[in-house]
Amino acid sequence: MDANVLNSLVLAGKGMLGIFVVMVLIALVVLLLSRLTSPKQNDK
Repeated sequence: MDANVLNSLVLAGKGMLGIFVVMVLIALVVLLLSRLTSPKQNDK
């Protein structure tokens, strides 16, 4: 394969990995905020 094709595949892979990492971080922040701000339930 041509060197340019390999370089473009590496670059595309890094881009997809970056998007995946950002999506995981956003999901973790949303989960953390939902747990911190959820109303507390009193069991009496």
